[in-house]
Amino acid sequence: MKKLLLSLFGLLPVIASAAPCLPSEALIKLDSQYEEALRTGDVPFLQSLLADDYVWVHTLGTQIETRDILLARLAKPVVYKARSTSDVHVHVQGDTSVVRGVSTTEQWNQDGATFRSNRYQFMRTYVKVAGKCKLLSVQTMNLK
Repeated sequence: MKKLLLSLFGLLPVIASAAPCLPSEALIKLDSQYEEALRTGDVPFLQSLLADDYVWVHTLGTQIETRDILLARLAKPVVYKARSTSDVHVHVQGDTSVVRGVSTTEQWNQDGATFRSNRYQFMRTYVKVAGKCKLLSVQTMNLK
């Protein structure tokens, strides 16, 4: 019995290391902060959130952005009026969580008075890196 208990205690670090980086509700909140950071161009927040090997695959692979490319793009003026998400779900396997849902963006037109809306299906993969929750990858698909 003693050996069994010692074996179970020995497994605790392994079990704990396989836990998701955040509970689902907290991860959805973090993911909303990611959307807002994209809207406002909050580069410091994104620098802390994005994994070093982050990649974003846009609709049909038309564009692929790495961490450095995204941060450079967002350092320029942002033209989004609003970004929001809906139908958000979290899927967890070990220390990896996938957030999926629909993102709606409202982007200002050149006239600065009117805007256009786009809807995207998204999947974002979060992983635990050195005890922190990092966004590793994003894939979006335009819903026309």
